[in-house]
Amino acid sequence: MAKSSSFLLFLLLLSLVVAPSIAADPDMLQDICVADLSSGTKLNGFACKANVTEDDFFFKGLAMPGATNNTLGSLVTGANVEKIPGLNTLGVSMSRIDYAPGGLNPPHTHPRATEIVFVLEGSLDVGFITGANKLVMKTITKGEVFVFPRGLVHFQKNNGYGPAAVIAAFNSQLPGTQSIAVTLFGSTPPVPNVVLTKAFQIGTKEVEKIKSRLAPKKT
Repeated sequence: MAKSSSFLLFLLLLSLVVAPSIAADPDMLQDICVADLSSGTKLNGFACKANVTEDDFFFKGLAMPGATNNTLGSLVTGANVEKIPGLNTLGVSMSRIDYAPGGLNPPHTHPRATEIVFVLEGSLDVGFITGANKLVMKTITKGEVFVFPRGLVHFQKNNGYGPAAVIAAFNSQLPGTQSIAVTLFGSTPPVPNVVLTKAFQIGTKEVEKIKSRLAPKKT
């Protein structure tokens, strides 16, 4: 009996030591990571620099409203690891989103993060769609908070007559953004028309018209 108990205790301790390292892969911080098999450095994210300053942890870009005089009437200003190097490996970031009257932050997803927004000013219609195709939607105003679960399609629209703004927080240093319309109709190389016509039940002319508006501008 003593031997059996000792063996079970050994297995328990072994599982506690080994399980954390084999339970799951770490969350991705970028869409792709092509391996350099000749490199001895293994990482998921960004390599670390030697010389650190206070400016690596500072960003003032969210202090002022962004320009919303564009087609959608909205502007997203990110405060992620690309703007704040000190966020590397910390798993958090922020954005400011400004909306003109009637402005829209169109349907999109963040493949690597859940998002929570805090309304600075104005009134917004916000919502997300679940995997069961259920729309969860609410009107939120100054001082209120709403959450968009990771990876789900969501949107925000200014439903007022004045400007609106939110601060968004993410549990990723680089959450990534995929705008549904731009992803499908503005990709490079383009998604074949036959895929889009069948998926959206529209004609080729309509597909080409949308693509012409959303295709990347040539420089």
